[in-house]
Amino acid sequence: MGTKKQQDQDLLGLYIHWPYCLNKCPYCDFASYVSKNIDEDALIRGYCRDMDLFLDKRPLTSIFFGGGTPSLMSVKCLDRLMNEIQKRYKLAPNIEITMEANPDTIDAPKLKDFHHRGINRLSIGVQSLNDSALHFLGRTHNAQRAIQAIQWATNVFDNINIDLIYARPHQSVAQWEKELTFALSFQLPHYSLYQLTIEENTIFERKHQNAATPAQARRLYIATDAQMTAAKRSAYEVSNYAKAGKECRHNLTYWLGGDYIGIGPAAHGRLGLKATQNTKFVGAWLKTPPTTEILTPEQRHLEKLLMGLRLRHHPFCAKDLDPIGIQEALKRKWIIQTKQGIQPTLEGTLMLNQLLVLLAN
Repeated sequence: MGTKKQQDQDLLGLYIHWPYCLNKCPYCDFASYVSKNIDEDALIRGYCRDMDLFLDKRPLTSIFFGGGTPSLMSVKCLDRLMNEIQKRYKLAPNIEITMEANPDTIDAPKLKDFHHRGINRLSIGVQSLNDSALHFLGRTHNAQRAIQAIQWATNVFDNINIDLIYARPHQSVAQWEKELTFALSFQLPHYSLYQLTIEENTIFERKHQNAATPAQARRLYIATDAQMTAAKRSAYEVSNYAKAGKECRHNLTYWLGGDYIGIGPAAHGRLGLKATQNTKFVGAWLKTPPTTEILTPEQRHLEKLLMGLRLRHHPFCAKDLDPIGIQEALKRKWIIQTKQGIQPTLEGTLMLNQLLVLLAN
């Protein structure tokens, strides 16, 4: 089996960016576009070109269809794409293959077809189980449709995640705890719980929309952590909660500093010190291969620190960190230190940006 560190180094993910959505959500700053006429043939040609530039003899340990809304793709498109992937890469025997899905783009037969073609983990963008909140967030589905999608999914998949967004303006701890209790009643293995942030170049930013205040967001995060821990879905990353053994392997590849290949518009990748980046607009991406930059070891180390400190229960090697910063972080109770390294406490996670400044050498 090898050591845990060796297993981490053996991680190799493939991220596939699907750039289309049914509509543009007001909080979203991802590279996603609304189109009634999706040229799946052109997308597959672009994906194949990208893959041919990043061939690798190591087996893929995860594939992640993200977006956008990749569940918009036809079953035929997924079938072709999986065939093209398998022509170019070896798949690990226990590979995790995730597809993001929106409730309005799936039904029971389509989920069965996706599963039959290799998808073994589904991540559903529920975002809320409250109709008024869904309206505020610009979602096209209502709570009943989200519940139906979860029920369809549980009939097909063992490994399911749902996304929820909290820290909405004026949201109380009691309101969020009630919604979270309902979400936990589905007894899913994984929950991604994101605080609403107002990002640049989003509809919310243009409308001067506010999220929860920093003080209220802090209270909501502490309440979230307590409730999820009690439900045995502990935080293994800042915003991700899972049953033991059901952590998302693909996202762990990012956070553990593993290698990953990124294909599609706006996708980026890391292969050793090689950083790859695709242009974000579909038309330009189809005509333009990705760019490659060689990072310095120091740049890659800082990236790994930025990602690694997001993990709540996975020690980060302290060897190249600022020893004075480590002592200060220990004094503030932002980290604990073990023989394997350091890891953030709940308070350290709440102060993550300041913690990074302290530790970066």
